[in-house]
Amino acid sequence: MKLLITGAAGFIGSALTIRLLDRGDEVIGIDNHNDYYDPKLKEARLARNIGHENYTHIRMDIEDGMAVQELFEKHKFVGVVNLAAQAGVRYSIENPMAYINTNIVGFGNILEGCRDNNVGHLVYASSSSVYGSNTKMPFSVHDNVDHPLSIYAASKKANELMAHTYSHLYDLPTTGLRFFTVYGPWGRPDMALFKFTEAIIAGKKIPVYNYGKHSRDFTYIDDIVEGVIRVLDRPAMPNDDWTGDNPDSGSSQAPWRIYNIGNNSSVKLIDFIEAIEESLGIKAEKELLPMQPGDVIETYADVHDLFKEFGYKPSTNINQGVGNFTKWFREYYL
Repeated sequence: MKLLITGAAGFIGSALTIRLLDRGDEVIGIDNHNDYYDPKLKEARLARNIGHENYTHIRMDIEDGMAVQELFEKHKFVGVVNLAAQAGVRYSIENPMAYINTNIVGFGNILEGCRDNNVGHLVYASSSSVYGSNTKMPFSVHDNVDHPLSIYAASKKANELMAHTYSHLYDLPTTGLRFFTVYGPWGRPDMALFKFTEAIIAGKKIPVYNYGKHSRDFTYIDDIVEGVIRVLDRPAMPNDDWTGDNPDSGSSQAPWRIYNIGNNSSVKLIDFIEAIEESLGIKAEKELLPMQPGDVIETYADVHDLFKEFGYKPSTNINQGVGNFTKWFREYYL
């Protein structure tokens, strides 16, 4: 298939591109290479794909509507995976307009490109953050998610709503994937695993918010990629049993679906830190701090629908995943 991957120099985008190229797909990757974090890491990720006969990389921004339209008209993609986004809950509190411009305006440009060029399936990254104030565990795609706690979360919920209208109005198959705390080799420097590993090796104190009591459903990068590919290969279909009298939040009469991709387990932050300590063979010096604004107490993915419809659920345990990351970190940085 001829596929477009946006955010192709990013953590998930670069890993997904490798897998797609390995199986013989032709991939056009785009990325704006912004400096939200070290661009050298993005270039290093990208270097793993540059030179492959089936890969073309274009440096462009999805906020540029004209450039996006020209790209779609030229290549006539069979499928699109939109991973380009301004990431990070914390940064969204400081700079909300960056999220509105990229995650909403930019996503609108991708939707228009798909609509105008008969793309067969649009898969896009949503986030576990859309569950916001929800406390019922595990988080289910069938639950209401109308109370986000950050503009990042709100922008991802907006993506789901925007995609639904395009599925309804233009019969465009769209699937949103709510990723749960993705980690692993080549991960983002603004994520906890990267920050903790770097600080522990340097002998620096690590900030532990909410006194280490909150929990996350940590999901390994390879498990995320496998889930994306399985979903990509089966365009979203309408749910013939859907009814407006009792509306299901995860499906529709339109070809629109939402799935969680998480490890289906919740790990306390303090236990996550312990796994890093064990992997590094170094004890961390911790600074216990209160909860940060925009944070949630716990995330925990219900992956029943993913397993039922695709026969798949993530399975990498935290010790194995953290071990793979710290091995990569030492090889890349030390």
